[in-house]
Amino acid sequence: MWKTLWRQTCLKKLKSSPQFYVLRPCCFSSVTLSDDEEVKFQNSMDSAVASCSALRRIRSGFCSYSSSGFGSLMFARGYGSVAEAIVSSTTEEDEEEDSGDKEEMRRLMERQVMSRLGKVEVAAAQQGQVKKTSKLVGGMGQGKYLMLRRRQVKIETEAWEEAAKEYQELLMDMCEQKLAPNLPYMKSLFLGWFEPLRDAILAEQRLCVEGKNRSAYAPYFDQLPADMMAVITMHKLMGLLMTGGGQGGARVVQAACHIGEAIENEARIHRFMERTKNKNAFKKNPEKGSDSSVQEQKKLRKKVAVLMKKQKLHQVRKIVKEHNDIKPWGLDAQVKVGCRLIQILMDTAYIQPPADQVGDGPPDIRPAFIHTLKTVTKEAQKFSRRYGVIECDPLVRKGLERTARHMVIPYMPMLVPPVNWTGYDKGAYLFLPSYIMRTHGAKQQRDAVKRTPKKQLEPVFEALNTLGSAKWRVNKRVLGVIDRIWASGGHLADLVSREDVPLPDEPDTEDEAEIRKWKWKVRTVKKENSERHSQRCDIELKLAVARKMKDEDGFFYPHNLDFRGRAYPMHPYLNHLGSDLCRGILEFAEGRPLGKSGLRWLKIHLANLYAGGVDKLSYDGRIGFTEDHLDDIFDSADRPLEGRRWWLGAEDPLQCLATCVNLTEALRSPSPETFLSHMPVHQDGSCNGLQHYAALGRDKLGAAAVNLVAGDKPADVYSGIAARVLDIMRRDAQKDPATDPNALSARLLINQVDRKLVKQTVMTSVYGVTYIGARDQIKRRLKERNAIEDEAQLFATSCYAAKTTLTALGEMFEAARSIMSWLGECAKIVMSDAAVIS
Repeated sequence: MWKTLWRQTCLKKLKSSPQFYVLRPCCFSSVTLSDDEEVKFQNSMDSAVASCSALRRIRSGFCSYSSSGFGSLMFARGYGSVAEAIVSSTTEEDEEEDSGDKEEMRRLMERQVMSRLGKVEVAAAQQGQVKKTSKLVGGMGQGKYLMLRRRQVKIETEAWEEAAKEYQELLMDMCEQKLAPNLPYMKSLFLGWFEPLRDAILAEQRLCVEGKNRSAYAPYFDQLPADMMAVITMHKLMGLLMTGGGQGGARVVQAACHIGEAIENEARIHRFMERTKNKNAFKKNPEKGSDSSVQEQKKLRKKVAVLMKKQKLHQVRKIVKEHNDIKPWGLDAQVKVGCRLIQILMDTAYIQPPADQVGDGPPDIRPAFIHTLKTVTKEAQKFSRRYGVIECDPLVRKGLERTARHMVIPYMPMLVPPVNWTGYDKGAYLFLPSYIMRTHGAKQQRDAVKRTPKKQLEPVFEALNTLGSAKWRVNKRVLGVIDRIWASGGHLADLVSREDVPLPDEPDTEDEAEIRKWKWKVRTVKKENSERHSQRCDIELKLAVARKMKDEDGFFYPHNLDFRGRAYPMHPYLNHLGSDLCRGILEFAEGRPLGKSGLRWLKIHLANLYAGGVDKLSYDGRIGFTEDHLDDIFDSADRPLEGRRWWLGAEDPLQCLATCVNLTEALRSPSPETFLSHMPVHQDGSCNGLQHYAALGRDKLGAAAVNLVAGDKPADVYSGIAARVLDIMRRDAQKDPATDPNALSARLLINQVDRKLVKQTVMTSVYGVTYIGARDQIKRRLKERNAIEDEAQLFATSCYAAKTTLTALGEMFEAARSIMSWLGECAKIVMSDAAVIS
């Protein structure tokens, strides 16, 4: 019966649904697979599942769990992976058992794949990924697409298991050879922590199973093998420590959420595989099963079959929901599981200095992680908050910079086009949980998006799908230059130095002023080194991703929104919205002939990247600048590090280098206008927020400052505000400090005022930055320059500069400030009315 039902289902075309076949379940936000899916394929697919489980079984004696991604592969959102799973899972055992049924099913699935990719026009139009004329999928042939899709499924579903398997094999090598393998520092730490952490988790799981542990996390703690839980805990925590602002710490709640969520997602895959394996075993030994459960299954199958024949999909989905016992854990359970795993890691992970750093005394073995409390004072609200932080030992922190290449990085760029967005949690990655909006756990935001009518979200879906369909690749020439600079110690092309700043020596004096000055310098150097550490970790993560992706023909970035509606790539490290490093490394995978217009814009783009005032020239002036420096451009492309290094003088040096290489290749080709270019030309508005306010208020002066009014040269609003601030300060500097306290601050700041000092305050003014926020922004800029050493004086000058900048903004954008004030008054009225009603 099920063969017939399956054949009928596969051959039916769907008239309205964006999916490819009728029996396909609703897309789940995580790897959640319903009873309906198991019922549909139980009889026809058991042998394939068994063979895949056998192939994927971990070989070492430490763990016998089989947590493969085959279940996810079999029920992928696209149908192609089903055929791939069946075809690729052929073994001798399968051929001996039910070979006729499997072969028939395989042929049927392959025909359905061809139908999906080339003949089902309705599905092709809805997915927008199939070109009817050339039968391409995502710009590639069908065979290549299926191969890349298989790799993508493996990346998303097997990353943690592969990492756990690697540690198991390393431990076996150590036991067999009776010596530690030659591993990088951080990888050796991971290996040393893995076994005791795994064993402690296993002991905790036994207590939970035996009922001796009745903690709130106990029902969830044994849903995943201990080795995978250990790997996820280590890698997730270390990933947060690498991106934790350079302080070598991560907030406890944030870390617990990340770890708990990752454990739940992997547990879903494991649970499905275990249930599938058990049902396969029951098929071979039916006498061990329960007659009542078998009869219930038969009734359920018969009911589903009848409903499917009648095309009553709504009722089928209702049955699926009623019989689906894989319920979401919820944030509370995730946090509790994550907290317990962090606690176990802290209890089992230790560190000691390398052998060459140990003296004659006993080894200094100490915990690798400690829990501390930090206090953050909010000056605007005049209250303090305390929160828990996990901090790592300085030796661990030092090794973090070299950890990126050994980290499991989820949400990597995709090898195939992302799944089109069709709902709140339906789109983007094939199996990794994907949400259209980043709510950061805010239930109100999540519920608001879910309540939004689908028709209202369709323009959002379309925009995100369009962004996700752009195909990128790594610029290998630029990456090679970056690798050479980084290997040589950095400190070039805006890359941070790989060495710390040495601490100043303590002065041999009792003069309190000198000692205070030395302490301030020590504090400044430590802060500088902390920031360098953070930047080095960031660069290592970006380069690790670039190295992993450099040999791919192309890759894609799924996008989603933040709470403001701005679109961002879901992969956080190496993307086209990132720093100069990211943008210099990335280029379009699909080239286009430059044409006359493209060649012109390439020259303008180069001048914009060089900046230093050149970007404020007219278009013709910028083209002239590029043409005047063709010798420098050719030298930069041919000998980036051995030549004159002209490109290093650019404001965005790595993007400038990439453009130099592209322009050189174009101009040296027989026909520059037909040269195939892969270069992205980035463009941006001039302070978009102020543009909106200037347009709303019909503000001619403000419109001219933000380029809403055409001009011979582009206006620079930040330089305009800086010039006004400088005029005000010059007037104040002429006053008597005895009668006007601002006079001294003005004199100290006159030589510090430039567009960079005021830029952040101007940018955030349209988002409601307060005086205190503006003061802190300017204070940070002054600290970066080490312009004023005395803390009290620095605070006073920051206060003065913030007031002056906001005054200059109000004068230059009078209409904008008026509109903002009016909107603020309206908001107060609405809030007061709401308070009265409630």
